[in-house]
Amino acid sequence: MFYREAGDFKTSYREDSQTFPLALDRWAYRLLMAVAVLVVPFVIDGYWANAILVPFLIYAIAAIGLNILVGYAGQLSLGTGGFMAVGAYAVYKLSVAFPGINIVFHIIAAGGITALVGMLFGLPSLRIKGFYLAVATLAAQFFLVWLFNKVPWFYNYSASGQINAPDRSVLGWMVTGPLATPAAKYLICLAFAFVVAWIARNLTRGMTGRKWMAIRDMDIAAEIIGVNPLTAKLTAFGVSSFFIGIAGALFFAVYLGAAEVGEAFGINKSFLILFMVIIGGLGSIFGSFAGAAFMVLLPVALKNLLVGGFGWPTDLAAHIELMIVGGLIVIFLIAEPHGLAQLWRLTKEKLRLWPFPH
Repeated sequence: MFYREAGDFKTSYREDSQTFPLALDRWAYRLLMAVAVLVVPFVIDGYWANAILVPFLIYAIAAIGLNILVGYAGQLSLGTGGFMAVGAYAVYKLSVAFPGINIVFHIIAAGGITALVGMLFGLPSLRIKGFYLAVATLAAQFFLVWLFNKVPWFYNYSASGQINAPDRSVLGWMVTGPLATPAAKYLICLAFAFVVAWIARNLTRGMTGRKWMAIRDMDIAAEIIGVNPLTAKLTAFGVSSFFIGIAGALFFAVYLGAAEVGEAFGINKSFLILFMVIIGGLGSIFGSFAGAAFMVLLPVALKNLLVGGFGWPTDLAAHIELMIVGGLIVIFLIAEPHGLAQLWRLTKEKLRLWPFPH
Protein backbone atom coordinates (compact mmCIF):
# COMPACT_ATOMS: atom_id res chain seq x y z
CA MET A 1 0.00 0.00 0.00
CA PHE A 2 2.91 2.35 0.59
CA TYR A 3 4.57 1.89 -2.84
CA ARG A 4 2.04 3.61 -5.09
CA GLU A 5 1.74 6.16 -7.88
CA ALA A 6 -1.28 7.58 -6.03
CA GLY A 7 -0.56 11.09 -4.82
CA ASP A 8 2.23 11.70 -7.36
CA PHE A 9 0.50 14.45 -9.30
CA LYS A 10 2.25 15.76 -12.40
CA THR A 11 1.38 19.18 -13.73
CA SER A 12 4.03 19.57 -16.47
CA TYR A 13 5.78 17.55 -19.16
CA ARG A 14 9.03 17.93 -17.21
CA GLU A 15 7.52 16.17 -14.21
CA ASP A 16 5.95 13.50 -16.38
CA SER A 17 9.30 12.62 -18.00
CA GLN A 18 11.34 12.33 -14.81
CA THR A 19 13.96 9.61 -14.61
CA PHE A 20 12.19 8.06 -11.63
CA PRO A 21 8.40 8.64 -11.81
CA LEU A 22 7.64 7.62 -8.22
CA ALA A 23 8.56 10.00 -5.42
CA LEU A 24 9.50 7.04 -3.21
CA ASP A 25 12.06 5.91 -5.80
CA ARG A 26 13.53 9.37 -6.03
CA TRP A 27 13.92 9.72 -2.28
CA ALA A 28 15.33 6.20 -1.98
CA TYR A 29 18.06 6.91 -4.55
CA ARG A 30 18.82 10.29 -2.98
CA LEU A 31 19.22 8.63 0.40
CA LEU A 32 21.43 5.95 -1.13
CA MET A 33 23.68 8.56 -2.75
CA ALA A 34 23.84 10.58 0.46
CA VAL A 35 25.02 7.52 2.38
CA ALA A 36 27.48 6.60 -0.39
CA VAL A 37 29.02 10.09 -0.40
CA LEU A 38 28.74 11.27 3.20
CA VAL A 39 29.05 8.08 5.25
CA VAL A 40 30.86 5.30 3.38
CA PRO A 41 34.15 7.19 2.70
CA PHE A 42 34.63 7.79 6.43
CA VAL A 43 34.00 4.22 7.59
CA ILE A 44 35.68 2.04 4.95
CA ASP A 45 39.20 0.70 5.33
CA GLY A 46 41.69 -0.34 2.68
CA TYR A 47 40.30 -3.86 2.39
CA TRP A 48 36.71 -2.74 1.80
CA ALA A 49 37.80 -0.15 -0.75
CA ASN A 50 40.34 -2.19 -2.71
CA ALA A 51 38.73 -5.63 -2.53
CA ILE A 52 35.03 -4.79 -2.77
CA LEU A 53 33.81 -1.26 -3.43
CA VAL A 54 36.29 0.00 -6.04
CA PRO A 55 36.16 -3.14 -8.24
CA PHE A 56 32.38 -3.25 -7.83
CA LEU A 57 31.96 0.31 -9.12
CA ILE A 58 34.41 -0.20 -11.99
CA TYR A 59 32.81 -3.46 -13.08
CA ALA A 60 29.39 -1.81 -12.83
CA ILE A 61 30.52 0.86 -15.31
CA ALA A 62 31.82 -1.81 -17.69
CA ALA A 63 28.61 -3.83 -17.28
CA ILE A 64 26.51 -0.77 -18.10
CA GLY A 65 28.53 -0.28 -21.27
CA LEU A 66 28.17 -3.90 -22.33
CA ASN A 67 24.49 -3.91 -21.38
CA ILE A 68 23.84 -1.03 -23.77
CA LEU A 69 25.35 -3.05 -26.60
CA VAL A 70 23.98 -6.49 -25.72
CA GLY A 71 20.85 -5.76 -23.72
CA TYR A 72 19.50 -2.67 -25.48
CA ALA A 73 20.92 -2.93 -29.00
CA GLY A 74 21.04 -6.74 -29.23
CA GLN A 75 24.64 -6.86 -30.55
CA LEU A 76 26.60 -9.65 -28.89
CA SER A 77 30.18 -8.77 -27.97
CA LEU A 78 33.04 -10.79 -26.50
CA GLY A 79 35.65 -8.03 -26.80
CA THR A 80 35.03 -6.18 -23.55
CA GLY A 81 38.43 -7.03 -22.08
CA GLY A 82 40.18 -5.71 -25.17
CA PHE A 83 38.22 -2.46 -25.11
CA MET A 84 39.05 -2.05 -21.42
CA ALA A 85 42.69 -2.47 -22.40
CA VAL A 86 42.31 0.35 -24.93
CA GLY A 87 41.05 2.63 -22.15
CA ALA A 88 43.86 1.57 -19.84
CA TYR A 89 46.66 2.13 -22.33
CA ALA A 90 45.08 5.36 -23.56
CA VAL A 91 44.95 6.87 -20.07
CA TYR A 92 48.52 5.71 -19.47
CA LYS A 93 49.88 7.35 -22.62
CA LEU A 94 47.89 10.53 -22.04
CA SER A 95 48.93 10.88 -18.40
CA VAL A 96 52.58 10.40 -19.33
CA ALA A 97 52.44 12.76 -22.32
CA PHE A 98 50.40 15.50 -20.60
CA PRO A 99 51.23 15.39 -16.87
CA GLY A 100 49.83 18.86 -16.23
CA ILE A 101 46.26 17.96 -17.21
CA ASN A 102 43.89 16.57 -14.59
CA ILE A 103 43.53 12.80 -14.78
CA VAL A 104 39.74 13.13 -14.95
CA PHE A 105 40.11 14.58 -18.44
CA HIS A 106 42.57 11.82 -19.32
CA ILE A 107 40.01 9.20 -18.29
CA ILE A 108 37.27 10.86 -20.34
CA ALA A 109 39.61 11.16 -23.33
CA ALA A 110 40.54 7.49 -22.93
CA GLY A 111 36.84 6.69 -23.13
CA GLY A 112 36.59 8.73 -26.33
CA ILE A 113 39.52 6.89 -27.90
CA THR A 114 37.95 3.56 -26.93
CA ALA A 115 34.67 4.69 -28.50
CA LEU A 116 36.42 5.27 -31.83
CA VAL A 117 38.10 1.86 -31.63
CA GLY A 118 34.79 0.24 -30.69
CA MET A 119 33.00 1.82 -33.64
CA LEU A 120 35.77 0.58 -35.93
CA PHE A 121 35.34 -2.99 -34.72
CA GLY A 122 31.58 -2.51 -34.78
CA LEU A 123 31.53 -2.08 -38.55
CA PRO A 124 31.09 -5.85 -39.14
CA SER A 125 27.76 -5.61 -37.27
CA LEU A 126 26.34 -3.91 -40.37
CA ARG A 127 26.69 -7.17 -42.30
CA ILE A 128 26.72 -9.95 -39.70
CA LYS A 129 24.94 -10.62 -36.44
CA GLY A 130 24.44 -13.20 -33.74
CA PHE A 131 27.12 -15.85 -33.37
CA TYR A 132 29.16 -14.45 -36.26
CA LEU A 133 29.31 -11.01 -34.66
CA ALA A 134 30.39 -12.63 -31.38
CA VAL A 135 33.27 -14.30 -33.22
CA ALA A 136 34.23 -10.98 -34.84
CA THR A 137 34.37 -9.20 -31.48
CA LEU A 138 36.28 -12.15 -30.03
CA ALA A 139 38.84 -11.62 -32.78
CA ALA A 140 39.02 -7.96 -31.74
CA GLN A 141 39.73 -9.10 -28.17
CA PHE A 142 42.68 -11.25 -29.23
CA PHE A 143 43.99 -8.68 -31.70
CA LEU A 144 43.99 -5.84 -29.16
CA VAL A 145 45.74 -7.93 -26.50
CA TRP A 146 48.33 -8.98 -29.09
CA LEU A 147 48.81 -5.38 -30.24
CA PHE A 148 49.42 -3.97 -26.77
CA ASN A 149 51.71 -6.88 -25.95
CA LYS A 150 53.85 -6.78 -29.10
CA VAL A 151 54.21 -3.05 -29.85
CA PRO A 152 56.69 -1.56 -27.32
CA TRP A 153 55.47 2.01 -27.89
CA PHE A 154 52.31 1.32 -25.92
CA TYR A 155 54.23 0.46 -22.75
CA ASN A 156 57.00 3.03 -23.36
CA TYR A 157 59.58 0.36 -24.21
CA SER A 158 59.58 -1.03 -20.68
CA ALA A 159 61.65 -4.21 -20.33
CA SER A 160 58.89 -5.90 -18.33
CA GLY A 161 56.13 -4.93 -20.76
CA GLN A 162 54.18 -3.53 -17.82
CA ILE A 163 52.57 -0.12 -17.51
CA ASN A 164 52.53 1.78 -14.21
CA ALA A 165 50.09 4.52 -13.30
CA PRO A 166 51.80 7.82 -12.38
CA ASP A 167 50.81 9.67 -9.22
CA ARG A 168 47.89 11.98 -9.94
CA SER A 169 45.50 13.96 -7.74
CA VAL A 170 41.97 15.32 -8.04
CA LEU A 171 41.05 18.39 -5.96
CA GLY A 172 44.17 17.84 -3.87
CA TRP A 173 43.43 14.15 -3.14
CA MET A 174 45.77 11.54 -4.57
CA VAL A 175 43.70 9.04 -6.55
CA THR A 176 46.49 7.04 -8.22
CA GLY A 177 49.82 5.73 -7.03
CA PRO A 178 50.91 4.42 -3.62
CA LEU A 179 49.86 7.63 -1.83
CA ALA A 180 46.21 7.35 -2.89
CA THR A 181 43.82 6.85 0.02
CA PRO A 182 41.01 4.26 -0.07
CA ALA A 183 38.40 7.02 0.30
CA ALA A 184 39.80 8.97 -2.67
CA LYS A 185 39.82 5.87 -4.89
CA TYR A 186 36.28 5.05 -3.88
CA LEU A 187 34.96 8.58 -4.44
CA ILE A 188 36.38 9.02 -7.93
CA CYS A 189 34.99 5.64 -8.99
CA LEU A 190 31.64 6.52 -7.40
CA ALA A 191 31.53 9.83 -9.27
CA PHE A 192 32.16 8.17 -12.62
CA ALA A 193 29.67 5.38 -11.87
CA PHE A 194 26.97 7.92 -11.01
CA VAL A 195 27.53 9.99 -14.15
CA VAL A 196 27.71 6.93 -16.40
CA ALA A 197 24.52 5.45 -14.92
CA TRP A 198 22.69 8.78 -15.26
CA ILE A 199 23.77 9.20 -18.90
CA ALA A 200 22.90 5.59 -19.74
CA ARG A 201 19.52 5.83 -18.04
CA ASN A 202 18.54 8.92 -20.01
CA LEU A 203 19.93 7.62 -23.30
CA THR A 204 17.92 4.42 -23.05
CA ARG A 205 14.74 6.36 -22.25
CA GLY A 206 15.08 8.70 -25.23
CA MET A 207 15.03 8.45 -29.00
CA THR A 208 18.48 6.87 -29.14
CA GLY A 209 17.46 4.07 -26.80
CA ARG A 210 14.27 3.41 -28.73
CA LYS A 211 16.29 3.05 -31.93
CA TRP A 212 18.60 0.56 -30.22
CA MET A 213 15.67 -1.50 -28.98
CA ALA A 214 14.00 -1.41 -32.40
CA ILE A 215 17.18 -2.79 -33.97
CA ARG A 216 17.38 -5.41 -31.23
CA ASP A 217 13.80 -6.61 -31.64
CA MET A 218 13.68 -6.73 -35.45
CA ASP A 219 16.24 -4.84 -37.49
CA ILE A 220 14.43 -5.23 -40.83
CA ALA A 221 11.18 -3.82 -39.43
CA ALA A 222 13.12 -1.01 -37.73
CA GLU A 223 14.70 -0.05 -41.04
CA ILE A 224 11.28 -0.01 -42.72
CA ILE A 225 9.91 2.48 -40.18
CA GLY A 226 12.88 4.80 -40.65
CA VAL A 227 15.56 3.65 -38.20
CA ASN A 228 18.99 3.78 -39.83
CA PRO A 229 20.82 0.55 -38.87
CA LEU A 230 24.20 2.13 -39.61
CA THR A 231 23.86 4.98 -37.15
CA ALA A 232 21.96 2.93 -34.56
CA LYS A 233 24.47 0.08 -34.38
CA LEU A 234 27.56 2.27 -34.56
CA THR A 235 26.13 4.59 -31.92
CA ALA A 236 25.54 1.59 -29.67
CA PHE A 237 29.11 0.39 -30.20
CA GLY A 238 30.46 3.90 -29.61
CA VAL A 239 28.55 4.61 -26.40
CA SER A 240 29.19 1.11 -25.09
CA SER A 241 32.92 1.33 -25.81
CA PHE A 242 33.08 4.81 -24.28
CA PHE A 243 31.80 3.51 -20.95
CA ILE A 244 33.96 0.38 -21.15
CA GLY A 245 37.01 2.53 -21.90
CA ILE A 246 36.33 4.63 -18.80
CA ALA A 247 36.05 1.41 -16.79
CA GLY A 248 39.35 0.18 -18.22
CA ALA A 249 41.08 3.46 -17.42
CA LEU A 250 39.82 3.36 -13.83
CA PHE A 251 40.66 -0.33 -13.51
CA PHE A 252 44.27 0.32 -14.44
CA ALA A 253 44.96 3.75 -12.95
CA VAL A 254 42.91 3.63 -9.74
CA TYR A 255 42.48 -0.06 -8.91
CA LEU A 256 45.55 -1.92 -10.17
CA GLY A 257 48.19 0.79 -10.42
CA ALA A 258 50.25 -1.47 -12.67
CA ALA A 259 49.09 -3.87 -15.35
CA GLU A 260 50.20 -6.29 -18.03
CA VAL A 261 47.65 -6.61 -20.79
CA GLY A 262 47.49 -10.39 -20.98
CA GLU A 263 46.85 -10.81 -17.26
CA ALA A 264 44.63 -7.80 -16.60
CA PHE A 265 42.53 -7.67 -19.78
CA GLY A 266 42.43 -11.21 -21.13
CA ILE A 267 39.45 -13.14 -22.43
CA ASN A 268 38.45 -14.02 -18.87
CA LYS A 269 37.65 -10.35 -18.28
CA SER A 270 35.30 -10.32 -21.25
CA PHE A 271 33.42 -13.38 -20.01
CA LEU A 272 33.31 -12.03 -16.45
CA ILE A 273 31.57 -8.82 -17.50
CA LEU A 274 29.25 -10.71 -19.84
CA PHE A 275 28.23 -12.92 -16.91
CA MET A 276 27.53 -9.77 -14.87
CA VAL A 277 25.18 -8.50 -17.56
CA ILE A 278 23.38 -11.83 -17.94
CA ILE A 279 23.00 -12.41 -14.20
CA GLY A 280 21.96 -8.83 -13.51
CA GLY A 281 19.48 -8.69 -16.37
CA LEU A 282 19.68 -7.70 -20.02
CA GLY A 283 18.36 -4.23 -20.79
CA SER A 284 18.53 -2.94 -17.23
CA ILE A 285 20.82 -0.32 -15.69
CA PHE A 286 19.97 -1.59 -12.22
CA GLY A 287 20.77 -5.10 -13.44
CA SER A 288 24.30 -3.99 -14.33
CA PHE A 289 24.92 -2.92 -10.74
CA ALA A 290 23.23 -6.05 -9.38
CA GLY A 291 25.28 -8.36 -11.61
CA ALA A 292 28.52 -6.59 -10.69
CA ALA A 293 27.67 -6.89 -6.99
CA PHE A 294 26.90 -10.60 -7.42
CA MET A 295 30.16 -11.39 -9.21
CA VAL A 296 32.31 -9.26 -6.86
CA LEU A 297 30.74 -9.95 -3.47
CA LEU A 298 30.04 -13.67 -3.81
CA PRO A 299 33.68 -14.77 -4.39
CA VAL A 300 34.86 -12.54 -1.52
CA ALA A 301 32.21 -13.95 0.81
CA LEU A 302 33.02 -17.53 -0.18
CA LYS A 303 36.75 -16.95 0.31
CA ASN A 304 36.22 -15.51 3.79
CA LEU A 305 33.88 -18.39 4.67
CA LEU A 306 36.07 -21.21 3.36
CA VAL A 307 39.44 -19.87 4.53
CA GLY A 308 38.48 -17.85 7.59
CA GLY A 309 35.48 -19.87 8.72
CA PHE A 310 36.36 -23.47 7.83
CA GLY A 311 40.14 -23.07 7.83
CA TRP A 312 40.63 -24.64 4.40
CA PRO A 313 43.91 -24.08 2.50
CA THR A 314 43.86 -21.06 0.22
CA ASP A 315 44.56 -22.99 -2.98
CA LEU A 316 41.82 -25.53 -2.27
CA ALA A 317 39.38 -22.76 -1.33
CA ALA A 318 40.11 -20.99 -4.63
CA HIS A 319 39.11 -24.06 -6.65
CA ILE A 320 36.02 -24.74 -4.53
CA GLU A 321 35.07 -21.07 -4.87
CA LEU A 322 35.12 -21.27 -8.67
CA MET A 323 33.02 -24.44 -8.59
CA ILE A 324 30.43 -22.88 -6.29
CA VAL A 325 30.23 -19.62 -8.24
CA GLY A 326 29.87 -21.48 -11.55
CA GLY A 327 27.21 -23.79 -10.15
CA LEU A 328 25.25 -20.89 -8.68
CA ILE A 329 25.37 -19.06 -12.00
CA VAL A 330 23.91 -22.08 -13.83
CA ILE A 331 21.22 -22.62 -11.19
CA PHE A 332 20.32 -18.95 -11.16
CA LEU A 333 20.01 -18.74 -14.93
CA ILE A 334 17.71 -21.76 -14.95
CA ALA A 335 15.55 -20.43 -12.10
CA GLU A 336 15.40 -16.80 -13.27
CA PRO A 337 16.74 -16.31 -16.81
CA HIS A 338 15.80 -12.61 -16.81
CA GLY A 339 18.25 -11.85 -14.04
CA LEU A 340 18.26 -10.04 -10.75
CA ALA A 341 16.57 -7.03 -12.31
CA GLN A 342 13.46 -9.12 -12.96
CA LEU A 343 13.41 -10.27 -9.32
CA TRP A 344 13.59 -6.62 -8.29
CA ARG A 345 10.69 -5.73 -10.62
CA LEU A 346 8.58 -8.57 -9.21
CA THR A 347 9.38 -7.44 -5.67
CA LYS A 348 8.23 -3.91 -6.44
CA GLU A 349 5.02 -5.21 -7.99
CA LYS A 350 4.34 -7.24 -4.85
CA LEU A 351 4.86 -4.12 -2.77
CA ARG A 352 2.37 -2.22 -4.92
CA LEU A 353 -0.29 -4.89 -4.32
CA TRP A 354 0.46 -5.59 -0.65
CA PRO A 355 -1.49 -6.52 1.46
CA PHE A 356 -3.91 -7.61 -1.28
CA PRO A 357 -3.19 -10.83 -3.24
CA HIS A 358 -4.28 -9.41 -6.64
